[in-house]
Amino acid sequence: MTNALKKIYIGLIIFFLYAPIGTLMVLSFNASKARTKWGGFTFKWYAALFENEEILSALFNTMLIALLSALAATLIGTVACIAMTGMKRRTKSIMMGITNIPMLNAEIVTGISLMLLYISLGIKFGIGTILLSHITFNIPYVILSVMPRMKQLNPSTYEAALDLGASHTTAFFKVVLPDLTPGILSGFLMAFTMSLDDFIITHFTKGIGVDTLSTKIYTEVKKGIKPEMYALSTIIFVTVLALLLLVNLSPEKKEQK
Repeated sequence: MTNALKKIYIGLIIFFLYAPIGTLMVLSFNASKARTKWGGFTFKWYAALFENEEILSALFNTMLIALLSALAATLIGTVACIAMTGMKRRTKSIMMGITNIPMLNAEIVTGISLMLLYISLGIKFGIGTILLSHITFNIPYVILSVMPRMKQLNPSTYEAALDLGASHTTAFFKVVLPDLTPGILSGFLMAFTMSLDDFIITHFTKGIGVDTLSTKIYTEVKKGIKPEMYALSTIIFVTVLALLLLVNLSPEKKEQK
C-alpha cells in the first residue's frame, strides 16, 4: 500500500510538471488558433515559424547572447576561482560572500541597478548592454560550479609536473585544467541556461527594437500569443530532451562495452 501511494505521489508530481508542456505541444499541431477548439492536425505553424522574421530575430538574439555571455562568464569565473585559491582564508571568505550576493539578490534589483549604471555612464542600450548584464549575473554561477572542483585538486600533482620540467603554463593545461573540466562545463551550461531563460534583467537593459524570446513573448501576451511560439517552444523542448538522452545514455553504453 505504501509503495502504491509513493508511485501515485510521484506520478502526480510528474503530471503537474509536464502537463503544461504536453498541452503546449498539442496546441502546436492544432490547425485552429483558438486554444479551446481542436481544428485538426497540422504542421502549418512550424512552416509559419520559419517565415516569421520577428520570432527568428528574437531567437537569434537569444542564442547569440546566451552563448557569448556563457563563454565570457565561464572564462572570467574560472580565472576568478584560480585567483581565489591563492588568497588567505579571510579574504577568500569575503570574496565568496560577495559572489553570493547577486544570486541571493532579487533580479529586479539587479536589473534596475544595471539600467541606472548604463544611464549614468551614457551607454546606449542594445545587445551590448544585454550581453554585459548577462555576463555579470552569470559569473557567480560559474564560480560556484568550478570552486568545488578547485577544492578537490591535489596540489602535489601540479608541483610534481613542475619538478619534472613542465612550465607553469604546461602544468596548468595538462594537469589542472583536465580536472577542472567537469566543473567548467557545468558552469557553462548553468550560465547558458540562466541567460536563455532570463527576462527581468533583459527587460530593463534592452534597447528599443531589440528583443529576445522572453521579451518577445511578454509583448505578445498583451495581444495574444501566436501559435508559432508554441511550435518554437516544442522544438526547444524536444531538442533539450534529445540532448539529455544522449548525454545520459552515452556513459551507459561505454560501461557496457
